[in-house]
Amino acid sequence: MGNRRTYGPNREDPVRGYADTAMEFPRLLALLLIVLEWTRPGLPSPLRPICDLRVLNHFIKEARDAEVAMKSCREGCALLEAVTVPQTTVDFDVWEKKNTQEQTHEVQTGLWLLQQALSLLRTSVTNTALHSHIDNTIRNLLSINGVLRSLNIQEYTPPATTVGLEGTWRASSATDLLQVYVNFLRGKVRLLLLDAQACQQDVS
Repeated sequence: MGNRRTYGPNREDPVRGYADTAMEFPRLLALLLIVLEWTRPGLPSPLRPICDLRVLNHFIKEARDAEVAMKSCREGCALLEAVTVPQTTVDFDVWEKKNTQEQTHEVQTGLWLLQQALSLLRTSVTNTALHSHIDNTIRNLLSINGVLRSLNIQEYTPPATTVGLEGTWRASSATDLLQVYVNFLRGKVRLLLLDAQACQQDVS
């Protein structure tokens, strides 16, 4: 039997929702790290993304904040309909047998599904205190897609339908959706970036 690991939330913080200014600092830091990494002298071509994962760690932290805020919400925070989301459990024996193209496609599909689901969540939620969390989560997801593009990964073509899509399930609550997002970043997205060829290149 392969090694199986599930990435789950493990924080319970008092939540009132960050003010926009508090949310802005990690995002600005993440942008600064990207700029610094792309402008470092002596890097081989193509230029490396943030291979030390500090940016991803910021995004994971903010996703957890959104998850905890959603758990604390009592009104105006329901998901109007079930959404298709990626499986987040990682069987390492299966994952390691996949080639880079297969791993990449799995991550890209998961991120696309999460983007669609989070966009629906944004329109479903009427609690304005949660809007900044959801907006921030969507922006961070788009930034992750930008990091993947910096790896010279092939452009992703979304499927015509999610019906019968392998490796997915249906989430019916906002907290389930945000938990999936956190776990997907901590699991398959992190693994893909750690193993990316660009991140294995030595600095000359």
